[in-house]
Amino acid sequence: MRVAIAGAGAVGRSIARELIQNGHEVLLIDKEPDSIKPERVPDAEWLLADSCELSSLEEARLDRCDVVIAATGDDKVNLVTSLLAKTEFGVPRTVARVNHPNNEWLFSEAWGVDVNVSTPRIMSALVEEAVTVGDLVRLFTFRRGNANLVELTLPADSPYVGQPTGLIPFPDNCALVSILRDGQVYVPDVEQPVESGDELLFVCPEDREDELEMLLAPEEHR
Repeated sequence: MRVAIAGAGAVGRSIARELIQNGHEVLLIDKEPDSIKPERVPDAEWLLADSCELSSLEEARLDRCDVVIAATGDDKVNLVTSLLAKTEFGVPRTVARVNHPNNEWLFSEAWGVDVNVSTPRIMSALVEEAVTVGDLVRLFTFRRGNANLVELTLPADSPYVGQPTGLIPFPDNCALVSILRDGQVYVPDVEQPVESGDELLFVCPEDREDELEMLLAPEEHR
């Protein structure tokens, strides 16, 4: 997979290293000469250019990219980069960094953003996930699929403790994708029972979240 990353700061370089380690081709783009440091990520391609300029993106051959990541520290730049990548070059997948929480509503398909990554939201979700039992915590939003990745820690008084997952009447379109238990990750099958304290990860539409929460933790939400 070929990935272009706009923004060669600490965030962009970290993403590049991870992707290269996983076998992907990476192009780092930045308009600041001081940010062009090929020795920091020697296996990446580097381009001194403004990702908000159409001519720069043509030079970067964005039409050959599978993913564009807008990872600069400027929300305006990330939005414009995503929009150009999607509308002018038909990039299949765009991921944009949200720096200011008040701007999160802008990072949508209307601006060419398939996935937005808000550090404040992720951090708050992780805090909630660490301390709540029986409450549904939204971890991630899939823009294209109109669904969320959500987590619920199963309380001891759940009516489904000890029940196999195949016998639990999950709401329509809600899929249990993983069970976290005692530091281990389990891929659920229909015969596997859930236990008190299990962290259950679901992909679930927003309009089914309350129903899922009431199903698994009714005493906490009466």
